[in-house]
Amino acid sequence: MSEESKDRSKELIQLMMKHQRRIFAYIYTLVPSRSDAEDILQETSLTICEKFNDFKQGTNFYSWACQIAYWKIRAARKKYATSKVIFNQEVLDLIAVTQFKVEEELDHRHYALSECLKKLNDRDRRMILTRYESGKNVSAAAHVCGRTVQGAYKALNRIRKVLFDCVTFELSIEQAH
Repeated sequence: MSEESKDRSKELIQLMMKHQRRIFAYIYTLVPSRSDAEDILQETSLTICEKFNDFKQGTNFYSWACQIAYWKIRAARKKYATSKVIFNQEVLDLIAVTQFKVEEELDHRHYALSECLKKLNDRDRRMILTRYESGKNVSAAAHVCGRTVQGAYKALNRIRKVLFDCVTFELSIEQAH
């Protein structure tokens, strides 16, 4: 195996690991069940591997992979034709486009939020991250930051407002460019 081929294989693995959950979410919004989505993800993954040489480096891998998934979903629709509820092709197309746009917007919001979290002072950042950590609550956040529960509620409301305003501002700057 040549060095270039090894690098390309490594790139494929990294891209698949990075985007597989999102590709699955995209598929799952367009098919009737989780097991169907898992089957289509497998088929999509195989096709991605087979056609990876056609992928142009520097372009959007997620978009490319979702396009492959979309065609796999269309091919699988014959199987779903006997189920009680099936969308016509126009509805499927609309859902696919809408889901992709929503996911792009969420990616922008997630990035803006991560940037805004960096701007918080250490105590506020620790409090908000503790509060939204799995299994944690306001009492845990109060304890970590040395506040009363009532003080934590007030601080969390203030921090949420600051983050909301910051994310809104960051997104408006992004849209202006």
